[in-house]
Amino acid sequence: MSVEKSPLVAVAILNWNNEELMKDFLPSVLATEYDNFETYVIDNGSTDNSLEMLASKFPTVKIVKLDDNYGFVGGYNRGLKEIPADYFVLLNSDVEVSKDWIEVVIGEMKKDPTVGAAQPKILAQKQKTHFEYAGACGGFLDKWGYSFCRGRLFDDYERDEGQYDEKMEVDWASGCSLFIKSSLYFKVGGLDENFFAHFEEIDLCWRLRRAGYKVMVYPEASVFHVGGATLSAESPFKTYLNFRNNLIMMLKNVPGNQLLQRLFVRLCLDGIAALRFLFSGKFASFKAVVKAHWSFELGIFKYWRSRKAANNLVKENRLGPPRSNQIYSGSILKDYFLSGKRKFSDIIEK
Repeated sequence: MSVEKSPLVAVAILNWNNEELMKDFLPSVLATEYDNFETYVIDNGSTDNSLEMLASKFPTVKIVKLDDNYGFVGGYNRGLKEIPADYFVLLNSDVEVSKDWIEVVIGEMKKDPTVGAAQPKILAQKQKTHFEYAGACGGFLDKWGYSFCRGRLFDDYERDEGQYDEKMEVDWASGCSLFIKSSLYFKVGGLDENFFAHFEEIDLCWRLRRAGYKVMVYPEASVFHVGGATLSAESPFKTYLNFRNNLIMMLKNVPGNQLLQRLFVRLCLDGIAALRFLFSGKFASFKAVVKAHWSFELGIFKYWRSRKAANNLVKENRLGPPRSNQIYSGSILKDYFLSGKRKFSDIIEK
């Protein structure tokens, strides 16, 4: 009696001069207990000793070498084309994994063919009792495009006490540990290179859901993320990317009959955020928001073409009706800043 072979999983780690991080975190990845996975490093034109270190210390890791730094998005889009697999796992270089993380997530995805992407529970590597910023226990969007997570609202991180251990459908899965069917990745257009970095995985998950696929979180599996290894939370460039990319994401995905209203409100809310930066003395952040709006407005025709291209791909690869926002249609800003709600469970009752 033949035993069914497990799906081939490719763990793809994007690298740009992260030699020390890979020394620290690759051992846990290679110790994964799953019978059919390969580990790849997609190198974004590194100038340190990353590749020499990999060849010396981790000879089983396969390398896809790129000729330049194409950013998070461009690096993955180019690198994944060279990697054969049934499932991709986009994994940050600063993530420690548990031994069964692949087994749990792939086992769950196999049970339901309508699941297109998923993530494990993401905890802080430096404080493993608490959820981490980049995805926590599943991501959601409010009406105005602001992201939040089970276990994390803005800069408030909850202690993990098993309160969110139920697997569930979410609006988006984190790019720090993103499982996705390889065929679907390319069918819906992969990550959008207009983003460079930040919000690109939310845009990808939104397209998947518009095509009728589920995005899930499976908390039985855990990974531990350092966070901020590439851009710190205070980086003006990160602020610029977050504000610009959120607008691009909304322009691409919000239904046409709601687009003008929701974009207008979001632009106004961004203006308030910019003034808040200005009056609190964060001049670099203020300028980053202004620059983000200028960049978005100057590129709006290019981003509109991206919307049309994304719509065509979604229609061509539709599994079923679009999946709506999972559980929330309010304003996370109102709940957090005006109503003082600091936990996901304060906003969303079980």
